[in-house]
Amino acid sequence: MSRPLAIVDYGVGNLRSAQKAFEHLGQAAEITSDPDRIASAPAVVLPGQGAFGTCMQNLTAAGLVEPVVQAARSGRPFLGICVGMQLLFEESEESPGVRGLGLFGGRVVRFPRDPELKVPHMGWNQLRIARRVPALSQLRDGDWVYFVHSYHPLPADPEVVTTTTSYGLDFVSSVGRDNVWAGVFHPEKSQRVGLRLLAGFVGTLS
Repeated sequence: MSRPLAIVDYGVGNLRSAQKAFEHLGQAAEITSDPDRIASAPAVVLPGQGAFGTCMQNLTAAGLVEPVVQAARSGRPFLGICVGMQLLFEESEESPGVRGLGLFGGRVVRFPRDPELKVPHMGWNQLRIARRVPALSQLRDGDWVYFVHSYHPLPADPEVVTTTTSYGLDFVSSVGRDNVWAGVFHPEKSQRVGLRLLAGFVGTLS
């Protein structure tokens, strides 16, 4: 079996679901909080669930901020999922004063307060492909994926946008640059489409 990729364990997220999805594709994946394992893995996955501030606090307390940033800058494939994607930005309205990882310029904002719009945005919705990247190589424009979130990113650089989704407004649902790709939805909960997406990501491993 291939060398295991690292799923970063910092006390949040449904880690086992992500691990099982990769294993279904024949890609070994280990859940780890060991900086050395993260540094040596062929690829790194940063999941996330809950509040932006709590996730950053947990990541900091576990001593994993620098290992995660270095992994993203190493050129190895790097995947952010849900709040794990939001943490890649500089800050979030959800947790004023808390600094994110700053790997992408911009901030994360809440969906507009609208009586016609249920927040969190929960359930299946479509991806509109803005720019093809390897992780999206097996997806079709309009494919459905599973969302559970109240916040979405506003990237400073529009060139990093890879998909958008419509929910009261057109919001950025995934971003990518070089070796890093991240989505605010859950590929591990998105059934066949999610497996195709993860297969595209696995295909970037050398």
